[in-house]
Amino acid sequence: MGHVAQTWQWPNFTRSEMSCRHCGEYYHDVDFMHKLQSARTLIDKPFQIVSAHRCARHNALVGGRPKSEHLKMAVDISLTGHNRTELRRVLKDVGFTGFGYAQTFIHVDMGRRRHWFYGPESRKLWQS
Repeated sequence: MGHVAQTWQWPNFTRSEMSCRHCGEYYHDVDFMHKLQSARTLIDKPFQIVSAHRCARHNALVGGRPKSEHLKMAVDISLTGHNRTELRRVLKDVGFTGFGYAQTFIHVDMGRRRHWFYGPESRKLWQS
């Protein structure tokens, strides 16, 4: 059976911004993309995607964890122009389960339910 091209259903995102910045590899996850689009629609402000899918080589080059959700589908969304509390609430409400809190971005994925901080300054920022 041949490959059937799917119509891109997420108007606020492009396939290229969701692909590996290193090689262009793309990982297709419809549920993830529906959640991301839902969050973007609810927030009604652009999401600047800092990092999305990563090929294994890119993940290693940037110091990502060997089993990083970025190897499938995860995004780091810039906090620029966003209220971090509202952004986190909406991302949780639409069903994301993994959260990484940095000073300049929020990481979300659909892995096991967990959260972490990228150092003491990030913890201070997100817990204030």
